[in-house]
Amino acid sequence: MQIEQTALPGVVILTPARFGDARGFFSESWSRKRLAEAGIDLDFVQDNHSVSARAGTVRGLHFQSPPHAQAKLVRCGRGVLWDVAVDIRRGSPSFGQWVGVELSAENGRQLLIPAGFLHGFVTRVDDTEIVYKCTDYYAPDCDGALRWDDPQIGIDWGLEPGHAILSDKDARAPLLAAFETPFTWEAA
Repeated sequence: MQIEQTALPGVVILTPARFGDARGFFSESWSRKRLAEAGIDLDFVQDNHSVSARAGTVRGLHFQSPPHAQAKLVRCGRGVLWDVAVDIRRGSPSFGQWVGVELSAENGRQLLIPAGFLHGFVTRVDDTEIVYKCTDYYAPDCDGALRWDDPQIGIDWGLEPGHAILSDKDARAPLLAAFETPFTWEAA
């Protein structure tokens, strides 16, 4: 497994090895033992799977607050997506900064997003699947979102203005400036 640090400490790109032949490929997408040896020791309790029918579908920017904060390991099962993490930990040197990574069924990359970060993505092609592991169960009372197009954050989604396909929840989400973060940065 290839492990690549991003510009945001804790947000990591994992690229599992693939073993292929004329039939296709095999890949070990998660191994607690192998990742623990690399200093990544997480206890995943829930897997989620969503399909977005249309290219240009934006989901996010989402988080789940304490006491049910979630780290996520995100991958693309089919299609192509642009996956984004944003640091929202009060006091963090990288507060409000983002990193984006193209995940596709073809490249096999995965993005590990710690608790204390927003998560969102935009689909690049129709019928894109996203599959992700979570370290805590979904808790509706802890579910939250911030605006995907917040100018203070400034994410480059690669979309033409007015072309995002959004849920009502995401379209109505507040801006970062109006947000009281429940997360606090802890120096390592």
